[in-house]
Amino acid sequence: MLWPLALRGQPAAVVSPPADQALVERALANELRAAQDTSHPMRYTLRKTSPRLTTVKELVETRDGLVARLISVDGEPLSGSAEKKEQERLDSLLHDPGKQRHRKQSEDQDAERALKVLRALPTAFVYELADAEASSGSPPGAIVKYSFRPNPSFDPPDLETQTLTAMAGAIWIDRARERVMRLEGSLQHDVNFGWGIIGRLDEGGWIVIEQAEVSPQQWRTVHFQMKMSGRLLFRTRIFDTEEWESGFEPVPVGLDYRKGIELLRAADSNAGGNMP
Repeated sequence: MLWPLALRGQPAAVVSPPADQALVERALANELRAAQDTSHPMRYTLRKTSPRLTTVKELVETRDGLVARLISVDGEPLSGSAEKKEQERLDSLLHDPGKQRHRKQSEDQDAERALKVLRALPTAFVYELADAEASSGSPPGAIVKYSFRPNPSFDPPDLETQTLTAMAGAIWIDRARERVMRLEGSLQHDVNFGWGIIGRLDEGGWIVIEQAEVSPQQWRTVHFQMKMSGRLLFRTRIFDTEEWESGFEPVPVGLDYRKGIELLRAADSNAGGNMP
């Protein structure tokens, strides 16, 4: 669901030869359709790791935004006091709907920023066939790999897409399903925002996104990793995080956040046991 690529009104992706262009365009169009489909909400487990700590949470997608319950920290279940604090946090959400509305607004703003980048992917890069390979249990050529590099004619319309002018990498597409399986990208040079006044991302930073079919015809991001450094408003920042998502289960469409919290509390969760 990290592939809401708004292709309408965008020029065609630049790839060669035409047959490869068609496959890339169809795969990106399929990601757009999937991203717009909100009729398959899920419950899942998220393990997030940074140099500081590792957390495992259970999350439920609701019409009011995500709700989450902390399960463990650094591989250890919550202590009695930590569990009490977590339950009090959930109680606070239940008793103050404004907090959940604020969380939903923040999620929507983050999604819109990501959309600006993702909408640009078809035209920001030049795509070239790199390899055709077999995945486990699949015939030769089932997975097609394309390399990409910045398209010199791409003019970033905003700060969010400025990063793409410095990024190169590769994208893997499932030929039969016409879905994006993996994307890797790295910064080839420093990127300045607002003439370097607002911020800068340093050369060498990189990102990895992996998707998988988690239920019939339902694909989700299952792995995300980012390592980047730079400066934001005169402060040095380091972004070093890795996320694994697993245990996807469908939940009812239109579920409100209170019912989502009920699901989290009813779960006899052993999150983390089957994580990579």
